[in-house]
Amino acid sequence: MKYNCSSCGEEHEEFPALGFRSPYHYDILTEADKQAKGELTADTCIIRHEEQIDRFIRGVLVQPIKDACQDLDYGLWVSLSEKSYLDYLDHFDSSDHEVTYFGWLCSAIPEYESTLTIKTTVHTRGRQRPLIVIQEDNDRNHPFILDYFEGITEQEAIDRINRMMQSLGN
Repeated sequence: MKYNCSSCGEEHEEFPALGFRSPYHYDILTEADKQAKGELTADTCIIRHEEQIDRFIRGVLVQPIKDACQDLDYGLWVSLSEKSYLDYLDHFDSSDHEVTYFGWLCSAIPEYESTLTIKTTVHTRGRQRPLIVIQEDNDRNHPFILDYFEGITEQEAIDRINRMMQSLGN
């Protein structure tokens, strides 16, 4: 599958990562609220509500493909506790900091019912974006969780990539 990368503009043959630029909770804010309450970078997001502060980091979730030699990567967001978020920031540039955090998935993945209540474990990997792993104790009847544990076909991956690229105007 060939595609033109929206980041670098070059043509690639491997599957692109299906990335989300911000967590769902930031996406649904008005532009005024984004300016007043939000802070968004390529890797972190904070939303300061009157009653609470929401903290998010961006990571990679790997979707196994049953009949191909590659996987499909998602660039997703998870929420972290204040303690985990501050630890992540304190060690953001550390090449050897490898820990795990509990997080809730915070990206609304098209084609699936709500993915905002999925429990994850976030594995930091030095200077790479953290790896997001779906926890085993989630409801296995949820279609995204089922696909994560059982894998999808290569054609399903290609269809998802094409639909997402069309929705982004690529």
